[in-house]
Amino acid sequence: MTHICVIAGEPSGDFLGGKLIEALHATQPDVQISGVGGHHMEAAGLQSLFSYQQLAVMGIAEVLPKLPTLLARIRQTINHIKETKPDIVVTIDSPDFSFRVLKAVRRQMPNPPKLVHYVAPTVWAWREGRAKKISQFLDGLICLFDFEPPYFERYGLKTIAAGHPLVEGAAMRADGAVFREDSGIPQDAKVIGVLFGSRKGELKRTAPILRDAVFDMAQKMDALPHIVAPTLPHLYGDVMALLKTYPGHIHIPTEAEEKWDAFKSMNVAVAVSGTVGLELAALKVPHVIGYKTNALTAAIVRRLIRIEHVHLANIMMGTEIVPEFLQQDCDANRISSAAVALMKEPLPQMAAFEAIAHRLGYGQQKTPSQKAAAFLLSFSSLSS
Repeated sequence: MTHICVIAGEPSGDFLGGKLIEALHATQPDVQISGVGGHHMEAAGLQSLFSYQQLAVMGIAEVLPKLPTLLARIRQTINHIKETKPDIVVTIDSPDFSFRVLKAVRRQMPNPPKLVHYVAPTVWAWREGRAKKISQFLDGLICLFDFEPPYFERYGLKTIAAGHPLVEGAAMRADGAVFREDSGIPQDAKVIGVLFGSRKGELKRTAPILRDAVFDMAQKMDALPHIVAPTLPHLYGDVMALLKTYPGHIHIPTEAEEKWDAFKSMNVAVAVSGTVGLELAALKVPHVIGYKTNALTAAIVRRLIRIEHVHLANIMMGTEIVPEFLQQDCDANRISSAAVALMKEPLPQMAAFEAIAHRLGYGQQKTPSQKAAAFLLSFSSLSS
């Protein structure tokens, strides 16, 4: 019987882990699973060593008070692996925690398990030297994007591009008509989406520019469009404050189960740069992105980042499919003009999004989690 230890330290990793465990059980029903995770992984059959939420802290101010607990959980995880001697250990994202565990296992066990990490570090964006470093203690790496493996394979690391978890969740079943009906939006009405982000800096510097762009777009249209601005529950007041002067209808959904249908209801969207851009692309929602940070941060980032584009769709396609308005170019008039042009001619961008969704794993013979499970089990056969 193959024993695989699966370790996730945050919600996105827990979702990936849950899908991975389901795929492992479907492929090899008697596989033994242990490790650390949350409710997705537990629903798939894991009895977690402890709650992964104890690991999900960010920033020095948050980490320092919890450092003794974090170190204790690292030791507990390492000891579990040393005591149970699984065939394979797979850590999911959370590289600070994951790599500490994997390095210690490699160092402390005479015959360590096969060590695999799921979700590659973004070496293509900055610090490419990390690819060589992780190849020295990993046996395998599961990437989300198909352009990532070559960065690691050049150092002899066995790597696979499995695809993105986005295509396995509810997102690809989204129905904009349902959201419109539930929200009282006529099916033939124009809807502009605006995604302000969730960080304080985004709400302070970028959100007002995006708001002004949307208001400018509305003034250029024959009839006032509906504005849909999905956000998190604790940010409802901030988003309402940004949009309260709009003379038309505004909708601010905050429930997680509304998010994807809300996205699909949009004729066009303007969004802060970040993960939401890839989500909009996968759902084939025409959009542009903007971002503005303080000058010092921008200067530091420019020195570190090695990529021409920031939107993952543009990185994947090697050209600017989604207009990017960053720093001094993050201007309401420019964003408005680009978004209005997209409303008039969305098809080229949407065709590119179709190709991107497929490259993320949508519509392929095997799901991303099935590919990841097969990759892991190949290590079991190699060691047997």
